[in-house]
Amino acid sequence: MIEPLLIDPELGSRIQFGGTLSVHIVFAALSVGLAPYIVYFTYKEISTGREKYERLRSFWTKIFAIGFVMGTATGIPMSFQFGTNFPAFSEFAGELIGGPLAFESTMAFFLEAVFLGVLLFGRERVSDRVYVLSSVLVMVGAWLSALWILIVNSWMQTPQGYELIEENGVTGLVLTDPIAAYFTPRLFWMYVHMQNAAVISVTLFVAGVAAYFVWTNPDSEPWRGTLKLSVGVLAITSIFQVIHGDMYTRHVVQTQPMKFAAMEAIYETKEGAPLHLLAFPRSLEDITNPRAEELFTVSIPYLASFLAETDPTGIVYGLEEFDVQNPPVAYVFWSFRTMVFLGFWFIFLGLWGVYRMRKGVLFERGRYLKALLASIPLGFVATIVGWYVTEIGRQPWIIQDVQLTSEGVSQTLTSTQMTISLSAFAIAYAILVVLFLRVIKWIVDGELERVLEDDFERVEQEQTDERAPSGSGEV
Repeated sequence: MIEPLLIDPELGSRIQFGGTLSVHIVFAALSVGLAPYIVYFTYKEISTGREKYERLRSFWTKIFAIGFVMGTATGIPMSFQFGTNFPAFSEFAGELIGGPLAFESTMAFFLEAVFLGVLLFGRERVSDRVYVLSSVLVMVGAWLSALWILIVNSWMQTPQGYELIEENGVTGLVLTDPIAAYFTPRLFWMYVHMQNAAVISVTLFVAGVAAYFVWTNPDSEPWRGTLKLSVGVLAITSIFQVIHGDMYTRHVVQTQPMKFAAMEAIYETKEGAPLHLLAFPRSLEDITNPRAEELFTVSIPYLASFLAETDPTGIVYGLEEFDVQNPPVAYVFWSFRTMVFLGFWFIFLGLWGVYRMRKGVLFERGRYLKALLASIPLGFVATIVGWYVTEIGRQPWIIQDVQLTSEGVSQTLTSTQMTISLSAFAIAYAILVVLFLRVIKWIVDGELERVLEDDFERVEQEQTDERAPSGSGEV
């Protein structure tokens, strides 16, 4: 009899949570990154009264709303997994993670939900000031929601403000200093990097959609302005992300040296270690088991040591120095390379667009508009692989240096249950993603009809002007 293919409960729990996070983070980033655009278009609509801003506000609010619904649908099961897949972790650290997660749902989520309803259905029911304020509060809700979630995650990366106690033979954490626990050294770096990543992701989405409509009708005034706005935002935020990412990496080196070693695939401790900007495998084995010294790399000499010790000859500790099991190096190493490569691609796209804008050829059909269209999903890809570096790089710890992931997983979950659950989640989330894409296509197709109507009206007006008699206007 052939045994069914079953998955280990610990590995399956990690894959399931990672998979749900990979889908959910797209919609979380969509809410965070799109909210500033909603505020801008709403304010411009109210302050100028121009129809083009009403169109843009209406269009992007619909996108935001469907993203919000999808974020809710994909996010709620993640909270359930704390109880079904990681009950030992929840019991162990519940006193520290429970508060921020409760604040996220009761404060930020409902703030965002209530005023999103005003944006969708209240244009004719509230004053202009209240309507603009509603857009601002939607943004506040989205950004607060991210803050509370990242408070939990940053504490798991750099835990502090707690004590270990043992009662009735059970060890747990007790919150002793809420300020220290909720505002860890990691929070600032993680929050700024994540929020800016969300803005970049959405800006690429906005720019790609605008490029599509401008390609269809180069004279579409609403989308010409949107393309210029998004290109300018991309140029600024992409450069800032690389600068901030460099400083963030220095913090990771100091607080999680094993994660940094995995990011650079450094197995042996080195002095004067280089930082590998690009890496290419020489064989198939190098993909699954990368060792930096065996890859073809484009590197900056001594930079890794400089990041680690502010000394070009400083020591970078290799993975062999740590007593615990190494994280899955291949996932961390290649995810980090992908994120860095995409980051520089975004800078190139932004500067290329600014150059074309200054030359007055931004709206011409050509390779640049095609590049923007092809780059629509890349910001979200960069965000996802960035989270892989953050989360997989922390393994085998679920709480850095405090609790192992194997200790936080349910001890009663069977392989059969895990396999069924993981399969069900994969199917359900695939259906949700397909539905989301179909709704987005429906919204875009609706706007496309208006863009084509704009083009028809423009041509008709030009023909009318050509037929109109010239002269003094005598009867």
